Amino acid sequence: MSTIPDINLCIIQPSGYVHALGFLDQARFFRHQFRRLGAKVSLSKNRLRHDAVNVVFGAHLGFDAQLTQRYTCIFVNLEQLGQGGAQVSENYLKLLAHSAVVDYDADNVSAYTTYIEDVPIVPFLYAPYLKPVNRVPLAERPIDVLFIGSMNDRRSEMLKRIESTGAKVVTFDSPLYGPERDQFIMQAKCVFNAHFYASSRFEQARVTHCLSLGTPVVSERSDHAKPHAAFEDSVFWIRESDLEPFFSTQFATPAFYDAAESALSRFESVDPVEDYADVLAFAAGYVQIHQARRSAEPWKPQRINLGSGKDYKLGWFNIDILDRAQPDLILDLGQPVQWPVQTYTEQGGNIWLEPGSVELIYANNVLEHVPDLPQLMTNCLTLLKTGGQFLVEVPFEHAATAWQDPTHVRALNEKSWLYYADWFWYLGWFEHRFSVDQFQYLDDGLQECDRGKAAFMRVLLTKVETSLKERNAARVMRPDFCLPDDD
Repeated sequence: MSTIPDINLCIIQPSGYVHALGFLDQARFFRHQFRRLGAKVSLSKNRLRHDAVNVVFGAHLGFDAQLTQRYTCIFVNLEQLGQGGAQVSENYLKLLAHSAVVDYDADNVSAYTTYIEDVPIVPFLYAPYLKPVNRVPLAERPIDVLFIGSMNDRRSEMLKRIESTGAKVVTFDSPLYGPERDQFIMQAKCVFNAHFYASSRFEQARVTHCLSLGTPVVSERSDHAKPHAAFEDSVFWIRESDLEPFFSTQFATPAFYDAAESALSRFESVDPVEDYADVLAFAAGYVQIHQARRSAEPWKPQRINLGSGKDYKLGWFNIDILDRAQPDLILDLGQPVQWPVQTYTEQGGNIWLEPGSVELIYANNVLEHVPDLPQLMTNCLTLLKTGGQFLVEVPFEHAATAWQDPTHVRALNEKSWLYYADWFWYLGWFEHRFSVDQFQYLDDGLQECDRGKAAFMRVLLTKVETSLKERNAARVMRPDFCLPDDD
């Protein structure tokens, strides 16, 4: 290929959703393959880059299709789709139908497009970066059989049958992913894999990760499973009816350990680099077409999220004062700002932020940290359109949450909004102010509650024009009468 585009691997994670960590394994594998082909690769959570090809994992968890107009996106489908597969939304299937997609199993493709040949299929195979330096011999490992993955009645029954043979089965009592989960995999004599959906597609990503960590896999083999050829002699395949005979007579024997070591060695010999080279070439061609079609006009954000980090909102303009929060723009609205702000960022591209242009600003546990709160409120009032809204969530003054963070500089209560609504002239405002349109007490779970149980407050402020009466009152209160300079 003539030009290798920069790649941004983006994992979609709804706020606090732990199962999105399940995409780390696949994203790391893509990163390894693309880097060895010479691409510059970044890995992000919910962050798209305007200057790169965004390879998106987990879009079924929620993705605004309109973002594909501004960002070059290729979606990696890891869901079992079609009859007997995962129940995904119609919006997700439509997104795949109208987008560039990479899949791990050819049998998924017909569920979202008739252009089957246009969807690259990539395998997940040996990951050399996972190979342990000091691997514990299989016979010395404390865990007989480890099961990882979601549980249903069928899987639970199969595990009980395995335990009836005398083998001890270990499962997790809470979700565990990434290197923390891998510590258990490397302590197991084997990982047992069983199908979850009736579609019975081979759980390739999970199995390849275990094999790469040096742990053998015993996997159910259904008539519908079509594993990559690399797994045929690298996995212990059994039918459901063979559970008891295998685990009672073959498992954890010297012959099993010898066969497992040979299988692990064979798995290491298969290299999928050509498949990923094809995907990278596909990305290089697609980015040229997409970027030639997208608008060259600067982005004028309509929704702003103050604060980033764990609260980053995909599709919004995320502003923070901390670089480690990885915002779209580092900007301190608690300081005077020269409007308009015209800038360029790798995530947003060309950006134009001007007074009276924003429909919604959201500040989740931000105001209690700001040294100069009147200045921040002034900047937010300036940015909003008339009728635009400012949604605020802050700790309630009388709750422990008000001072639990050492960076808090103030506590707030029901009266904290008077200056921004009724006494607006104290802040130098004249033509516009905020009105308090909604007020709620929230408990520790962010559910609406009464005052006695309140841990937080949620306040909805709306930018409104001041009335003639209010402006007249402001002239009475202002030392300069707020008169124009006639000269």
